[in-house]
Amino acid sequence: MNEIRPIQEEELLAYVDNALDAERRKEIDAYLVANPPVAARVDKYLAHRQALRDAYDPVLQEPIPLSLNLGHMLAARRRRVDKPWRMAAAVLVALCIGGAGGWYGNESRNDPYASGIASLAREATASFQVYAQDPDRPVEFDAASGPELTRWVSSRLNRTVQIPDLRNAGYRYMGGRLVATEHGPAGLFIYDDAHGGRLAMLVRTMAIDRDTPMRPHQEDGVSGYSWADKGLGYSVVASASTTGLHPLADEMRRQVRAEHGPVL
Repeated sequence: MNEIRPIQEEELLAYVDNALDAERRKEIDAYLVANPPVAARVDKYLAHRQALRDAYDPVLQEPIPLSLNLGHMLAARRRRVDKPWRMAAAVLVALCIGGAGGWYGNESRNDPYASGIASLAREATASFQVYAQDPDRPVEFDAASGPELTRWVSSRLNRTVQIPDLRNAGYRYMGGRLVATEHGPAGLFIYDDAHGGRLAMLVRTMAIDRDTPMRPHQEDGVSGYSWADKGLGYSVVASASTTGLHPLADEMRRQVRAEHGPVL
């Protein structure tokens, strides 16, 4: 009799989401029958999934209000600080590039590499600016609701997602939220230190650049480090004035890598 390969937590989440092939689902069905404690945990996942659907599906079907659209919010912020000469320069660049083959923004959106690690870094920067820097409501799920948030994010990404612990580095986990990006849902986890400094980690699935070494980046006053492991992309971002971000990103990468192995 062939031995069943180890069952990972992400496969249980895929089982809950009906995302497994028929053969693997049959194997997990048999495993759950033989392992009541795991079956009970899966039953809780199913109940939690249904509760989330009942609570949030009607909201997710609604169009995003313009005032809450991430692109609109960032564009409005930039318009408030842009100088007239920068606007004129943008028009000139648009005219020049338009004559050569189309507005750069459209080219960027049509470029397959726009979904890679560089795009992940831009999405993390934008999410940090909109949410992590919000003094009033940076998170939707507080620290005590961490397990609930990780289950929801894991379910939406169909991958196991964990929240790194940075207490030994002087950062406490504040909470997080599920955010929308140009390439699907992402988890955003936010931390702060004793001086009020904040950093965030964005995680989403990757269509390309699925295994990419850590790379630094900086844009609009936000610094960060981004990488991808086994199809999951991570980006750790903070204000450009934050010191010691690289070792913090290294520690977060170490912790999330440790969670990728079999759990059963």
